Amino acid sequence: MAFATRSLRHFYKIYNGSTGTVFSTLRQSLTRISVCQNVQLYNYNTEIHRPKITGSLTNIQSTVQSLSPDALDNKRIEEAEKEDAEEKERREHSNRMLKYSFTFFGVFITFGLSYIIYDLTKTRYDEQGNIIEDEYSNLPLYEKVYRRLKREFNYYTKMVQEPSRDKLLPDPLKYPYIQPPYTLVLELTDVLVHPDWTYETGWRFKKRPGVDQFLEAVAPPQFEIVVYTAEQGLTVFPILDILDPNGYIMYRLVRDTTRFVDGHHVKDLDALNRDLSKVIVVDWNSKSTKFHPENTLRIPQWSGNNDDTTLYDLAAFLKTILATNVQDVRDVLNYYKQFDDPLQVFRENQRKLLMQMEEEETRAQQESSKVLTSKWKPSFLRNR
Repeated sequence: MAFATRSLRHFYKIYNGSTGTVFSTLRQSLTRISVCQNVQLYNYNTEIHRPKITGSLTNIQSTVQSLSPDALDNKRIEEAEKEDAEEKERREHSNRMLKYSFTFFGVFITFGLSYIIYDLTKTRYDEQGNIIEDEYSNLPLYEKVYRRLKREFNYYTKMVQEPSRDKLLPDPLKYPYIQPPYTLVLELTDVLVHPDWTYETGWRFKKRPGVDQFLEAVAPPQFEIVVYTAEQGLTVFPILDILDPNGYIMYRLVRDTTRFVDGHHVKDLDALNRDLSKVIVVDWNSKSTKFHPENTLRIPQWSGNNDDTTLYDLAAFLKTILATNVQDVRDVLNYYKQFDDPLQVFRENQRKLLMQMEEEETRAQQESSKVLTSKWKPSFLRNR
């Protein structure tokens, strides 16, 4: 018994904070050998509610058993089902929130439209509290509401589709002031400037080559310059302030002065308060001037290239009309309307005209020299 006691030592139990390790060793009298080698250390807690050693051994055994392939597959299936259930719950929550949002939006729109209809069709009172009668006051309620609502709708439709005023320009100047003989209507976008957008700078407007020289060449009192565009005033006015510091552009007409037809903002020349036989519109978009194509000089759209010379040719074209005192510019514009690039044709015509004038001048000089030669010819040579 004493030999066994010396040979087999009792089991050691070590506690360290919240964890401990239970192991046993077998000590012999001569050498110390380990009874349990390469055994995994199992943690346990010394508190009452935590499992004891027996419970830990049971959990170890169940964990080892659960490592079988079937148990792993079942565990994966359970995790997948749990994830599906959570995903389904999230979708249901999103659908409920979407329904609540649509319901709130529908209620808000309903109350909003109801208030707008009530405000537009309600009975009006003057400052003394008396009812302001109109043509629908004696009609039944539903018909009265319908007709008043239709009247207001037509009013706002007209405000959007038609020019904001009947006369876009003031009356022509009277003596002693000088009224230019022709009215030049220019488009801003892709005629005078070109919008350009980059990630670094955002939107910028590039000035067309020759703009300064062009405006100076056709400035009043030669032409009454009007910028007429479908752009918003908040965009147009700052650009023109920089583009025309000398004030050559007399009037600026923006989107509210156009007529909205078939999805396009059309320039209404009838509302310009000017004689259309003296009005020249320079634009690249035929849809913008479809009501008055006979007054339009349609030039190619400028894409922002730096080698463009169109404005120089346009200035020469307009100066020619001014110099020849054309009575009705529509005759000239109708001729050039048939060409895709009328200014190129004008340049060619000018070149031919100059060549013809040079030939006539040369012929006239030759004839005059013949006359002088025959006049001073000796008499004995004349009798031959």
